Amino acid sequence: MKEITKKHEEQFELKKSYTPCEKIPTCKILGVNIAAINMEWLVNFLVDHIKSLSGQYICVSNVHTTVMGYEESDYRAILNNSLMSIPDGGPLSTIGRRWGYVKMSRTTGPDLMKEIFELSSNKGYRHYFYGSTESTLKKMRINLLKDYPGLDIVGMYSPPFRPIAAMEDEKIMQQINETKPDFIWVGLGAPKQEKWMAYHKDKINGLMIGVGAGFDYYAENIKRAPLWMQKFNLEWLYRLLQDPKRLFKRYLRTNIKFLWLIKRGV
Repeated sequence: MKEITKKHEEQFELKKSYTPCEKIPTCKILGVNIAAINMEWLVNFLVDHIKSLSGQYICVSNVHTTVMGYEESDYRAILNNSLMSIPDGGPLSTIGRRWGYVKMSRTTGPDLMKEIFELSSNKGYRHYFYGSTESTLKKMRINLLKDYPGLDIVGMYSPPFRPIAAMEDEKIMQQINETKPDFIWVGLGAPKQEKWMAYHKDKINGLMIGVGAGFDYYAENIKRAPLWMQKFNLEWLYRLLQDPKRLFKRYLRTNIKFLWLIKRGV
């Protein structure tokens, strides 16, 4: 176990002199720079800097994406070249605390969406949603406007399930930029959403955040785990029980490999 140091605690202080992309505390896990933060720090950082974060992207990292980053150098570079990779997976923040980042805690994609949506009416934030299906986007819009009256949804786009040609992509980027969003929420699933955001870095006006299943949660296609399961890092189990056919092999392989690598001290 790494020693807790005063330096680690000092890294956690949010200073007004911070500039975007600088002084974000990170904890390297399997070669991936995971932001050693908590939700309060993250929300404060975004509120303070959102206007200067246009063109950047945030990855929402869990055990699965971290193991993928360890195995695939190109994907690891995408994660590490982001503005930050936040600890969506409970095991990541648990390890960070053991290694000295004592205030590090889980910051999930859906929870971050909720925090930002609650601020949006007063802050005047504009939101664009890219990903998922037309049906999911429609249901999500209805639910968001019901739960967050006044939420400024400036656009939604469900990309086709096929490769997108360069000219088509240029048109989509133009459409997004014309809406002048502050936040572009990307729901393509990993690793597709991270690759999409990295490719569009500095091309799209707004902060891109890859939120995986966040769209499905807000559309109520799937349910989030009870709070007690979230508290004990068991949300992955709840998702597995909802979709065992798709998730069983992924969780079995990546979870076991993650624990083995951490035990080895990789």
